[in-house]
Amino acid sequence: MISIKQIKQLRGETGVSVSECKKALEEAKGDFEKAKDVLRKWGRELAGKKAKRKACLGIVDSYIHPDKRIGAIIELRCETDFVAKSDDFKNLAHELCLQIAAVDPEDNSLMSHPWIKDETKTIKDLINEHIVKLGENITVKRFTRYEI
Repeated sequence: MISIKQIKQLRGETGVSVSECKKALEEAKGDFEKAKDVLRKWGRELAGKKAKRKACLGIVDSYIHPDKRIGAIIELRCETDFVAKSDDFKNLAHELCLQIAAVDPEDNSLMSHPWIKDETKTIKDLINEHIVKLGENITVKRFTRYEI
């Protein structure tokens, strides 16, 4: 039997809908870590399906390090203006700017970099989690890092 407390906890940690959290916990027979793995697997599958959809809206975000010697700017795309204005999407753009400032990735390697705040995830994993959470395709159109 899956408890509401378990569902709330999984939702709180993943941001995935209550019904999907319940399904994942049921599939994992109540094992919390296995349920998170199930959600990741479903997220990759969903992200693959959404990747075919056109992401033509979005935002530009930036980060300037406090010492004013490193800066990053990113163009992050999504499908709708509604998602582009959401706090989750804006936070993702900011996290990606922090990542770019910290590691100086080449254009083609950003997605494979481990995320600086959780090295068990890649940037691709982080974006896929947001695709699942927000229900839209999300792409990094371009980014630049500046350093003096």
